Amino acid sequence: MTDPHARDEAGLQRALQFHILSFEGPDEYSRAGGIATRVSGLAEALALVGFDTHLWFVGDPNLPGLETRGNLTLHRWCQWISSYHGGGVYDGEEGKHPDYVTSLPPFLVSHVLRPHLADPSNRAVVLAEEWQSADAVLHLDSLLRSTGNRARVSMFWNANNIFGFHRVDWPRLKAAATIVTVSRYMRHRMWNLGVDPVVIPNGLSHDDFAPPDRVALSKLRHHLVGRLVLTKVARWDPDKRWLLAIDTVAELKQRGLRPLLIARGGVEAHGAEVMFRAAAAGLRLVERSPPGRAALNLADGMVNLGDTDVVNLRCVLGPDSRRMLFRGSAAVLANSGHEPFGLVGLEAMAAGGLACVGGTGEDYAIPGWNSLVLQTSDPAELVRILDRLLRNRLEERAIRRRARATARRYLWNEVVRRHILSILPTTAGLAEADQ
Repeated sequence: MTDPHARDEAGLQRALQFHILSFEGPDEYSRAGGIATRVSGLAEALALVGFDTHLWFVGDPNLPGLETRGNLTLHRWCQWISSYHGGGVYDGEEGKHPDYVTSLPPFLVSHVLRPHLADPSNRAVVLAEEWQSADAVLHLDSLLRSTGNRARVSMFWNANNIFGFHRVDWPRLKAAATIVTVSRYMRHRMWNLGVDPVVIPNGLSHDDFAPPDRVALSKLRHHLVGRLVLTKVARWDPDKRWLLAIDTVAELKQRGLRPLLIARGGVEAHGAEVMFRAAAAGLRLVERSPPGRAALNLADGMVNLGDTDVVNLRCVLGPDSRRMLFRGSAAVLANSGHEPFGLVGLEAMAAGGLACVGGTGEDYAIPGWNSLVLQTSDPAELVRILDRLLRNRLEERAIRRRARATARRYLWNEVVRRHILSILPTTAGLAEADQ
């Protein structure tokens, strides 16, 4: 006898089509931060569940405009503009934005949504990301209303950060879509805009839990034996508390704990201020640029550091290299003054790392149970915590184990099931219709 729940799920998968609108995406050209990780993971999870999923993003101009990967279809937009802007997704942003807003919604409606909605039992879901897609949502809302299909398309617009909020027409966006965000912290930040967002957290892929290269991890630990290794991966931004990280290293060094900060920043100007602060504190700095993205290359690049206090990595970190650093560090400094969600902290937890976060958007963090949560900007706070854990390795290992267990609750398939499918107004109706 056929399982009715399986039949309902299969019917829902056939009837629902998902569209994710974002500037960032899975191409190297399109990656600039956590948004690319979010939309790529979400799109892949929806496709793996069985939904016909479409990701519309500003893609690499040298790759196909349309690419199908199983249930996932990649639509690379603005390629004709990107061909003049080789610096990445946000290079030429002010030209890409109006093109994205004006050209994408009509194509989406006429070439994809209209054929899908020709079957009266079908529905669609639009999940749009960040301020660059807000006007595209308004355009899409207008087109769907003019064609009589608006009621059959659920539209959501997500805020990952506060960037570009001044460019959003909040009353119109609120009327056109359900506004969502990534944490309770962001929800509170948005209340003064006259909106009350629904919280849909970021998620993790199964790859985030893969063990790092054992040979590489062993080499890293061998090269850095006797050092208190701290890792920080973030943009060079004052909100990321880089100066606090430098002050903490200086405090640890003064106490004779031989700290080593492995830092991977971005291209922002604040990086120069961070390096100046380190030099002024008497810290020894080196730059390393290991070739390629392999974890083994990064581990081999950590030789002959001597009494170096800060290693400034000038290379792209591949996923395996990140997991190796997270697992092999005494702590991952993912604390910020303003952190909408804290994806790096959650990735560190998934990798078996000891995540040190701030008290902002990290809803997953429980102080001293699955992570370290800093409440002040005083470097002595983290120094005290690390000193205690160095004396109690059993507690440290327990925190790491509980961190991985917590992170598993944020696998994308869990986020889709608990936070996305559960709030779709069409879900129950579709399930009933399929019976």
